Amino acid sequence: MGKMKNGLLLALLAMCLTACGPSHTSEPDPSASESESDTPSHVPMPEVPSPSPTSTGSAPVDDSLPPRAGMVRSRLTNEWVDSQVAATRPIAVMIPNEIAAVPHYHLSEASVLYEANTEGRTTRLMAIYEDWEKLDKIGNIRSLRSYYAYWAFEWDAFIVHYGGPFFINDLMAEPTTQHVDGLGTDGDAFFRSNDREKPHNVYATGSRLADAIYRKEYPMEYRELCEEHHYRFTSKASPNILSQYGKDAKNATYIDMSGCYPLTRCYFEYNENDGLYYRSQHLAGGTDGPHVDAATGQQLAFKNILVQTVKWEDLGLDQGYMVFQCHDTTRDGWFFTNGKGIHVTWEKTSDYGATRYYDDNGNEVILNTGKTMVCVIQEGNNFTFR
Repeated sequence: MGKMKNGLLLALLAMCLTACGPSHTSEPDPSASESESDTPSHVPMPEVPSPSPTSTGSAPVDDSLPPRAGMVRSRLTNEWVDSQVAATRPIAVMIPNEIAAVPHYHLSEASVLYEANTEGRTTRLMAIYEDWEKLDKIGNIRSLRSYYAYWAFEWDAFIVHYGGPFFINDLMAEPTTQHVDGLGTDGDAFFRSNDREKPHNVYATGSRLADAIYRKEYPMEYRELCEEHHYRFTSKASPNILSQYGKDAKNATYIDMSGCYPLTRCYFEYNENDGLYYRSQHLAGGTDGPHVDAATGQQLAFKNILVQTVKWEDLGLDQGYMVFQCHDTTRDGWFFTNGKGIHVTWEKTSDYGATRYYDDNGNEVILNTGKTMVCVIQEGNNFTFR
């Protein structure tokens, strides 16, 4: 995968320069034509002591011991999970986020959720799931863009998608890329529902995806391509409330991303009782309200929110396609948790290397145990919080 230094268009994509498209409000859907022609043993993650020994809201939970034997820390959330779950590679599922595509199914069960713009200023989500084989309806599912693949690589995840534009082909053909494509030979891993129109009615089941993965002879265990300790975590018993940053930690109980995602207009509200950020959105053509999972009835909620500013370019292909620069060492962002936020910088230096976030003192930030939302935004766009 050494295409980052190439000057050609495909090399630019491989490098993962990506962009949020033009700031018009039309919503071209080139992926409609893409979608159809009508470890063995997992090593527990180390505990990182937090400099903040107390928590806001409810009292800290003592999670120092696993609930039962045979459990280890999840590399995605730091929660206790069965060792077999922890040793199994996750899936990274491409999910559209627009009025015709909601509600989503089993999205609240994703451990890490990414959002970024695609063409026409629509956004697409990429959900990273562990313990995914039990899920009976995942999606709906749409086409892939190259930049999402580089974020999926960080988790050594099986990429689950329904086609994609021609410029992802070289990346998908790389020998280390392992994916399940509904438009390829993996169609039987997917199904269509009758309750909505194409192309927004494609779903997958965990068992069907597992069958496709076994058939393709992909290993279910991690391949040691990615870093085992992706995020640094602290336990629930010693939560990070950002008090070590003093006045540099800003109040952040409401985060509004509408300046970055004008057709999604998502925002997060902090609940001090449980210490989570609850996601709502006001999709173009829809009503304002909580982002609810149709399968579980739960509103999407996160312990950590990372905002990551990226450089981007328009590919000039007359359909608004763009690329984001996933590999970088100098861009900035924000980290929010427990009702506070700090400025950060981020870096990603290799295809399978983790994106890492650092405070203004150069120390890697410590996330709290729980789910994480990653909002990838175009350089030049602004969001607000208070």
